[in-house]
Amino acid sequence: MRPGTASPGVLRTTWLTLFSHYRRHPGQLAMLLLGLWVASALWSGVQAINASARDSYARAETLFSASLDSVTRRDNQPLSLVTYLSLRRAGEPVSPLVEGDLTLSDGTSLRVIGIDPLTLPGESGLARQQSDAASLRDWILPPHRARIAPENADAARADSRLPPLEADPSLPPGTLVTDIGVAQRLLGVETLSRLVVAPEQSLALPPTLVRQSAAALASPGQLTDSFHLNLTAMGLLALIVGLFIVHAALGLALEQRLGMLRTLRALGVPGHTLIIAMALELLLIGLLGAVLGIVSGVVLARLLLPDVAASLDALYDTDVASHLSLPWYYWLGGLAVTLGGLFSAGFGMLWRAARLDILALGKAQAWRARLHRQLRLQAGAGTVLLGVALWLGWRLDHQPNPQELALGFAMVAALLLGASLWLPPLLAGSLGLLSRRLRSHPRLQWALADLQLQLPRLQLPMMALLLALSANLGVGSMVGGFRLTFLDWLDQRLLADMYVRPPEAQYTDVAAWLEGQDEVQALLEARHAEAPRLDAEGQTTGRTLALFGITPAPIMRQSWPLLDTATGHEAAWQALDAGDGAFINEQLAHRDGLAPGDPLHLRSPQGPVMLTVAAIYPDYGNPRGEAVLSASHLTEKFAATPGSLGVVLRPGSRDVAGLQAALRERFGLGGDAVVDQGAVKRTATEIFERTFAITQALNALTLAVAGLALLTTLLAQAGARRAQLAPLWALGVSRRQLIGLQLGQLVSAATGTAVLAIPLGIGLAWALVAVINVAAFGWRLPLHIFPSQIAMTIVLAIFVAALATLLPAWRLWRVPPRQLLQEFAAI
Repeated sequence: MRPGTASPGVLRTTWLTLFSHYRRHPGQLAMLLLGLWVASALWSGVQAINASARDSYARAETLFSASLDSVTRRDNQPLSLVTYLSLRRAGEPVSPLVEGDLTLSDGTSLRVIGIDPLTLPGESGLARQQSDAASLRDWILPPHRARIAPENADAARADSRLPPLEADPSLPPGTLVTDIGVAQRLLGVETLSRLVVAPEQSLALPPTLVRQSAAALASPGQLTDSFHLNLTAMGLLALIVGLFIVHAALGLALEQRLGMLRTLRALGVPGHTLIIAMALELLLIGLLGAVLGIVSGVVLARLLLPDVAASLDALYDTDVASHLSLPWYYWLGGLAVTLGGLFSAGFGMLWRAARLDILALGKAQAWRARLHRQLRLQAGAGTVLLGVALWLGWRLDHQPNPQELALGFAMVAALLLGASLWLPPLLAGSLGLLSRRLRSHPRLQWALADLQLQLPRLQLPMMALLLALSANLGVGSMVGGFRLTFLDWLDQRLLADMYVRPPEAQYTDVAAWLEGQDEVQALLEARHAEAPRLDAEGQTTGRTLALFGITPAPIMRQSWPLLDTATGHEAAWQALDAGDGAFINEQLAHRDGLAPGDPLHLRSPQGPVMLTVAAIYPDYGNPRGEAVLSASHLTEKFAATPGSLGVVLRPGSRDVAGLQAALRERFGLGGDAVVDQGAVKRTATEIFERTFAITQALNALTLAVAGLALLTTLLAQAGARRAQLAPLWALGVSRRQLIGLQLGQLVSAATGTAVLAIPLGIGLAWALVAVINVAAFGWRLPLHIFPSQIAMTIVLAIFVAALATLLPAWRLWRVPPRQLLQEFAAI
């Protein structure tokens, strides 16, 4: 054997010797496994949610929406069979399609899609599904066939109305595909929802019909990318905080094994053999912690997925399965991320053990002697990262970039990491300054010196606490500010006391009847339409713009919020009323780089139309770009059909229920055709609360992990701490006072951490509302600072520190005096 090498037997003996440390200190092994467990569980849970949602999006995109153009009526009314037959007789290659919702006998709601397999373009997802399902004869002849998402197969088979079913894993959840005649029977309709045509086919359509390109439809995955990226960022933050526990445990285990390492090296074990044995130890612990974490993450995802599915359905009208569907690479990815995080946390330990010589390995103070140098290096690295964060913030605020979302998260990461690296130097400097000021108080001076001695072990839990507190404050400020802004915006937009959406045939009669009622002050007409976008040369861009028509009444002018105008608030409304100006929402302005005064080119049924952007308005929660015209000009230029009527009652008349009852009785309107403002606002608020439920849950879990990091660090060093406290006890300091000193030390450190977390949390809140939100959704929120949340941040820090001190203090209280005397004698 060559000098400096070791046989497998030596490696095995070395590994067993090193691992025997955990038999004497099982708490450290539990601390390592616990850190990996919680870090992997939160990360894996978020990734399980994202993987399941993306699987649903992929299944949704196999349908026609992403591959076929749609033909609908310009007034958004259902198509008749006569219209379809006339187009087919004229040689147009269109195929009919029926869509609708069906409630099963157990209350499950299904999206029913009826197709004509004889005319459906063969390259569409539906056509492929039909050809794979059964023969054409089985599909079109009784008892017919239907294909359904596997999640709904059992519930659907129990419904006698449905034809024989086959589960199709490529269908999105809540979807059933069958023959068009069967679909019409199930839905109780005789009309068609729309016609579809292959994108490469040309069509000659009458003026009453409009073709929408498949390229203009955003896929569910595109719409929800920002939502899932936010979840990923929260999961990554939880992973980092959990790895702080691991890093602290590894550092403590290494320091306590210095004597063992010295002995092994003195017996002739090569340095690289020690490193390999320690790496194998990390691998074994990592595999166990990763498996526990991934399994726990799946359980966590099962608990959170229903809220995520409800949020995505409310925000983006996307169907996400309420149960997990995990691909094979999810398991490998979770294992790789957990092991990668473990080895990144343990790399410093392996590096330092490899570089120190034999004599240095036997000196525990060799690690602490490097503390000041380490603090200087941390401060330097933190300064660089904070500088990068400031530069990215300036650039994103002044120079918009196509990669804003990725750069925004890079800015947040640099800000959080830079501040975390600065925390230990600031705590060390503050402790040194206080120690010099309190020379006349020996006990307090000892407590400060002792806290400085603990700083190498406490710095990682404190950094984890800093990240958790700042995330709690930043996300809380963003959510609270969004809530205030959103509710205020709802009050401004929902001006009417009641909203009526009558059938088109009754629209004029209902409007005339309402105008004749004494208690009605004003009617606010609203209409919707869509128009193809044109470039400056009048060529079609392939994009479609949503148009919204409003009534520019005085009450609307006073309340409708405008963010920016070309020549003033009143001039903008005059341009809208005149018909040559339009308002655009913030999303459209941000994505297309439009500003007040810029032209907006659209195609109307009469030909090209050029409008001037008169103002930009906020439109929170809308994922699409939108332009606003007056309802009369929208009808005149773009053939908008009647929409809803907002009914504003006179100040002395607020009998909304009575007016609703009179409308229903006189015109036979359905329950959903008349809605009061309160119901609309409640629905919007419920969507808002559900949307942020996941973020708040992950935020709370991250804070709990930070508290756990602090607790496990204190428990791991409890034995060494008793040996340091024993001399004070022997000098007459009571155990009650010792516990008070410990509590004061940790609370002081946690309070200092919370003070630094306040500006960091405010900076994070600014990054979320001014950078991340703009890049993700296209609209910017005002920054709100809540003094109560700042106070709560300090209270949370003190509470976490006191809670983490409770168990070690209880153990110290129960230590027999004889054991304290033995520990004092051993010093």
